[in-house]
Amino acid sequence: MQTVTSADGTTIAYERQGSGPLLVLVAGALCDRGALRPLADELAKDYDVVTYDRRGRGDSGDNRSYLVQREVDDIGALLTALGGTAAVYGHSSGAALTAVAAGTGLPFTQVVLHEPPYGPDDVDTGDEGAQVIELIAADRRREAVELFLMLAGMPKEAALETAAAPGMADLAPTLAYDFAVMDHASPGGRVPVDLLGRITQPTLVLAGTASPPFMVDAAHRIVKELPAATLSELTDQDHVVPPEILAPVLREFFSRR
Repeated sequence: MQTVTSADGTTIAYERQGSGPLLVLVAGALCDRGALRPLADELAKDYDVVTYDRRGRGDSGDNRSYLVQREVDDIGALLTALGGTAAVYGHSSGAALTAVAAGTGLPFTQVVLHEPPYGPDDVDTGDEGAQVIELIAADRRREAVELFLMLAGMPKEAALETAAAPGMADLAPTLAYDFAVMDHASPGGRVPVDLLGRITQPTLVLAGTASPPFMVDAAHRIVKELPAATLSELTDQDHVVPPEILAPVLREFFSRR
């Protein structure tokens, strides 16, 4: 583990492995850097892969006054420390954060957006997020995780089991950050058309054909808004794709540079 200091003084912990072009992996909700370590292991023979703890998670610090821009600054601090530019892969709400970072000008060479969970234009997720945040404020962290997972489409029994896993409740406060990321560029967590129009890097949008339909629909909509994007549907895969299936898809895309 190594650390960098972000613009607001927050310590961000990261791991680096492999050799080759720099590649930063950005995790989604309820994940620390360990969640993407298996994918990093698969990619490390071809890339200099960085996994990091988003603020408030794992070994990274936090700032009680949260702003989405501070998470963008965290990625910027990593890039500065590691050479200036990198390709980036974001998963779920980490993909939404990646989109914000790319759209605000961070020097990414290539971008992968893997199922950012944008909703339809006629659905506002604000009320759902408020329910989760109320549970966090009441220190009912496990219940907050359970509700979030069910809102994301996970069956109740699986949500209860996942929420009971060691360390999961500790990550519950960061769900407020993920809701902020989703709401940052497009209120209600809808597809952020204006933001996407500012992403000029070659971009790969990924969706699994077995994922919740709203995620697949969002992927198709994203591609229509991005100036330089392609869509790849992963047959029979859902929201979490095994590294041995995902890594070859990423490797083929990154080889196009």
